[in-house]
Amino acid sequence: MARILAIDYGGKRTGLAVTDPLQIIATGLTTVATKDLIAFLKDYCTKEQVERFIIGEPRNWDDSETHATPLVEAFIKELARHFPAIPIEKVDERYTSKMAKQSMLESGMKKKDRRKKELVDEIAATIILQEYMGRFNP
Repeated sequence: MARILAIDYGGKRTGLAVTDPLQIIATGLTTVATKDLIAFLKDYCTKEQVERFIIGEPRNWDDSETHATPLVEAFIKELARHFPAIPIEKVDERYTSKMAKQSMLESGMKKKDRRKKELVDEIAATIILQEYMGRFNP
């Protein structure tokens, strides 16, 4: 089996998470500068087989678009252009950053480490992937 790769897309940096090849466990992969994201994904996909991309879709609580929604939509088009054979699915990412921060707090992470925004992005991508796996890979 191939991996599923989740993307928590951001204007400056993007958090990534992946499944194991059997698609049982979701693990944070890294955070990448958004400007380097496509190059990173191309490199990663030459080393690992990726079955699909899951990308967090930013929405407001009332289901309206956020300021980031058009950025994510543009990125999805670019991603599809570079990886036409890999399906892309959107997953609601509401509250994932808040959940990531809460998870960091509950795990006993030091305050200094909780301030690292790149870690929040990576954990948010992991939460997006876990939610996807819970719904579509029971």
